[in-house]
Amino acid sequence: MRAELSAGGPALSRIVAGAWRWKLETKEIERLIYAALEAGISSFDHADIYGDYENEKKFGSVLKGNSALRGRLELITKCGIRLVSAAHPEHRIKHYDTSKEHIIRSVENSLLNLSTDRLDVLLLHRPDPLMHPEEIAGAFQLLKEHGKVLWFGVSNFSATQFEMLQAYVPFPLITNQVEISLFNSVKLFDGTVDTLMKHRVSPMAWSPLGGGKYFTASGQAETIEMKLEGFASKYNCTISQLLLAWLLRHPANIFPILGTTNPDRIKDGAGALRVELDRQDWFAMLKSVTGKDVA
Repeated sequence: MRAELSAGGPALSRIVAGAWRWKLETKEIERLIYAALEAGISSFDHADIYGDYENEKKFGSVLKGNSALRGRLELITKCGIRLVSAAHPEHRIKHYDTSKEHIIRSVENSLLNLSTDRLDVLLLHRPDPLMHPEEIAGAFQLLKEHGKVLWFGVSNFSATQFEMLQAYVPFPLITNQVEISLFNSVKLFDGTVDTLMKHRVSPMAWSPLGGGKYFTASGQAETIEMKLEGFASKYNCTISQLLLAWLLRHPANIFPILGTTNPDRIKDGAGALRVELDRQDWFAMLKSVTGKDVA
């Protein structure tokens, strides 16, 4: 199933495959790509820094070996973080760089690494305290005019940071990729998601399964897991599908990013689209984590 990420924006698969952990051999990456496509997942989320600057290259080597594959998928990538890495000895400290020069250079590198002539979506990876919004807008405009990036958005921005940048960019930003899950629902209540809904923009949710956080405190974890197993049994689904369905139930039209290197888990995640949670069960799941009713 595909849906628009924003009003008049790009259509992506409702579940997105995240390449953060894909520090794998090329054959394994190819297997994951085809597993995702077979499950109806056609959108792939990258960042220039993933895999110590190597993941885009390995993904691109698969595309280079199969020219028809690019037309079957959507490529999302991010830029703006500079890591201390042997690949970039000029980086003395981890820092952010959202200068016009760096954004354009990062896009050129990503296009080369991914073996493509265009990016479907480019996101600024983190809000940069030294960012010049006019400079960012200029970089976006130039990349759009040259057809190198079709759509633009941000990642990990607050509501006010999103509004600020949108005031300078002459076309709509189409998403804000933030951490949202049953175990970290802050963005649903602090105005971040509300602001996106105001602009008719969908959030992308990283770590939608909570990164296994409910296994950290044994006593509470056992109680939560038992409750989730009860809901999973009711809806005849796996716990992973249940957690994704909790996000999909939200009216903000959230696009969860599934970060797994297991083809079977990719297929399992796609099955969340058939699960339709009852409103009261949605709140009951929230209570199972917070331990209290809503106010």
